[in-house]
Amino acid sequence: QVQLVESGGGLVQPGGSRRLSCAASGSIFSINAMGWYRRAPGNQRELVAGITNNGSTTYADSVKGRFTISRDNARNTVYLQMQMNSLKPEDTAVYYCNADVQPWNGRRYDSWGQGTQVTVSS
Repeated sequence: QVQLVESGGGLVQPGGSRRLSCAASGSIFSINAMGWYRRAPGNQRELVAGITNNGSTTYADSVKGRFTISRDNARNTVYLQMQMNSLKPEDTAVYYCNADVQPWNGRRYDSWGQGTQVTVSS
């Protein structure tokens, strides 16, 4: 069983910055892609950013130039840096971490974290 634990959410003022972290633990042989998704009230969950195990990244158009995804493969951890002066009220959402996991035993599967709330408000 693999667990993903997110941290770093909270209340931030418009124009502020935040860094989300997500650490994977458990029976992990390898992790392929990792990513961040979000679900805003009344909306469907959407991809925010993704990163492969060799560092290739992809971003939603709405966050390009404002957010940066990175990962530490040695720690099975992925980060989402929301840059200073970039956060907007429309970024308010629950942010979920996702990992494409190959366990030591069994088949490759998607693992999800519980989510961390980010609220952008003055």
